[in-house]
Amino acid sequence: MTEPLRTDTDEATDLGGVYISGDPIGTPEQAPSTGELELEERSSLRRVAGLSTELTEGYEVEYRQLLLERVVLVGVWTQGSAEHAEASVAELARLAETAGSQVLEALVQRRQRPDQSTYIGSGKVRELRDIIVSTGADTVICDGELSPGQLRNLEEKLKVKTIDRTALILDIFAQHARSKEGKAQVELAQLNYLVPRLRGWGQTLSRQAGGRAGGSGGGVGLRGPGETKLETDRRRINKRIAKLRRELTEMRTVRETKRGRRIANAVPSVAIAGYTNAGKSSLLNAVTGAGVLVQDALFATLDPTTRRTKSPQGRTYTLTDTVGFVRHLPHQLVEAFRSTLEEVAEADLLVHVVDGSDTMPETQVIAVREVLADITADTGREMPPELLVVNKIDDADPIVLTELQGELSDALFVSAHTGVGIDKLRAAIGDRLPKPGIEIEALVPYARGDLLAKVHEQGEVLGSEHGDEGTRVRALVYGDLAAALEPYARH
Repeated sequence: MTEPLRTDTDEATDLGGVYISGDPIGTPEQAPSTGELELEERSSLRRVAGLSTELTEGYEVEYRQLLLERVVLVGVWTQGSAEHAEASVAELARLAETAGSQVLEALVQRRQRPDQSTYIGSGKVRELRDIIVSTGADTVICDGELSPGQLRNLEEKLKVKTIDRTALILDIFAQHARSKEGKAQVELAQLNYLVPRLRGWGQTLSRQAGGRAGGSGGGVGLRGPGETKLETDRRRINKRIAKLRRELTEMRTVRETKRGRRIANAVPSVAIAGYTNAGKSSLLNAVTGAGVLVQDALFATLDPTTRRTKSPQGRTYTLTDTVGFVRHLPHQLVEAFRSTLEEVAEADLLVHVVDGSDTMPETQVIAVREVLADITADTGREMPPELLVVNKIDDADPIVLTELQGELSDALFVSAHTGVGIDKLRAAIGDRLPKPGIEIEALVPYARGDLLAKVHEQGEVLGSEHGDEGTRVRALVYGDLAAALEPYARH
């Protein structure tokens, strides 16, 4: 038996016999930021090659643990160009690597539509089986959502664990969730995905009790009233789903209360949205100095982060970093993360971030706008005004960048890493914040400096002049502040 690997440090993280630890970051003179601490924690917990992928029992139901290791990717190319098909599989490879696996091979088939039985057809299944045997792969990942029948048929023929794109993304979300709300949202999405796919993994879910189910081979003890193992597990899952939905409803109420408080205080809200790994968190740090987690990985951010900051014009607003989107984002995730995604729908301004270094950034824009349209349609609100921002221009191909500048003429081109264009971005956000609707002119006594400070913070100052009795100010303000200034107003 192999001896556990230990590092030279005194403290290490126990991973079932394998010990991994990272070097401490930061110094007493310079404390690490929250993002640095979270990145250190995430980096210290890595999947270890060679661990068993046998199916194990979950805490409530029997389900597959996605311990991805050596994988083969499979895609079906039904429409679009070959370049689009290759980009989709390349993204699937990045998703698999983010989940902690090693990609060995990729297979793409040109078909009018996926095969109803095996997704890729019987001939490609045999070819795929040969690749699995020759490479020693233990997992197949399909670039699409498989039906329960397709999943069962592929596993029976390939003799290895088979999952689809949805299950892969859910696994990544499960790894990266940190907050109580984030974990509950991920679990709800996983269970909603699992319910229609309850089946016999290694015959563990096919056991029956009751009726004539055990007549042929079950023997004594399996006759009579009862329910199948599948029915028992399905009932337990549905009970857990109902509990999670209640908990998320309560958390949603808290989120709406906080949002309502910001609205009552007349603080405009700006949401950062965009494709996964487009640099949204880096942009939040560049604009506000928030120090949140930044990692070159897909779906590094799941829990929204909100920070207050001021525009160059002096107005206070909130900037919220949200979860990233991806092509064919699983509908289970959209449903589970609805309360989080509503931060986008309820915002006064949407900063749509695009990865300028991507080979096909225009497809990112389309994918994000499709998800945003679904969210706003469900909430009954119109899409907030959009400010398109192309990030990572320091790492972008000059030719692609030139084409983008022609196609996206209204976009801002920035680099959160180098700081290029960040000042222009701050100014553009300030210019596009909603304007207060009430114009008022008042002579504010020097003793009421608090009111004058609110005018500068919440309103738009059109002019001011200091006199013997106080400061005469003309400004656009919101209703509550206008009422507070009314006793000093000039009529």
